[in-house]
Amino acid sequence: MTETECVPNPIGEREPDVMAPQIDLVIPVYNEGANIRMTLGALAREIRTPARVLICYDSEDDDTLPAIRNNPGDWAKLDIMFVRNLGRGAHGAVLAGFAVSTAPMVVVYPADDDFNAGIIDSMAALMRGGCDVVCASRFMPGGTMQGCPWLKAALVRTAAFTLHYIAAVPTRDPTSGFRMFSRRVIEQIDIESDQGFCYSIELLVKAHRLGWRVGEVPARWFERQHGTSRFRVLKWLPAYLRWYRYAFATTFLRRPSATVALKIRRELSA
Repeated sequence: MTETECVPNPIGEREPDVMAPQIDLVIPVYNEGANIRMTLGALAREIRTPARVLICYDSEDDDTLPAIRNNPGDWAKLDIMFVRNLGRGAHGAVLAGFAVSTAPMVVVYPADDDFNAGIIDSMAALMRGGCDVVCASRFMPGGTMQGCPWLKAALVRTAAFTLHYIAAVPTRDPTSGFRMFSRRVIEQIDIESDQGFCYSIELLVKAHRLGWRVGEVPARWFERQHGTSRFRVLKWLPAYLRWYRYAFATTFLRRPSATVALKIRRELSA
């Protein structure tokens, strides 16, 4: 079985032990009050796998928090946990979520996405079938990317094409931050990135070098209608290029799995 051949298991009825989430949804937020209610409503309606939502925020004055606390609606049945980022920014918020997550599967989910909740169960099925990373792909049949600013779109599509078709990374959308990771990815792979959403491509290319399986499902992407995106293309480009080169080194320089930075190796060398 190749890395892309992660065979899905059927999704059955909701497991009786809903107290033990199978999925932790890490949602980094920054003043997402205008978006978060629709997103949580969609998650509550669509996800059948027992899940917990980790709202990861920078400060107590973030307008996302009262939008959730003061307006319980269709998402009232969701298990929601608020996680304070001890630093600032998207990177720190996501890592804060990873640090408190305990579920076998961890998804980083966009706070303004109320249209992809229905694919979470399909991602979980692929993971149960043997994948360690499951990507939500905009560039496979059934996926779409609409309204993206031209510079960002050009960079994203060029990177996706070259990483998949030349560097042989087994997903057609390697740069997206929306993906699911197994427990062993979160617990074993050391994250060296310290900017933005670079951790996502880093975990992907490291899992690929380790020979761990990668799968993908089609996803939709639309330019946000409310709030300001925290994606900084030019600022983060040098950090992304590091992992771009890493992927090519895996394929063309045949860098072995022993070169992957793992947490256990860091602890032993400390």
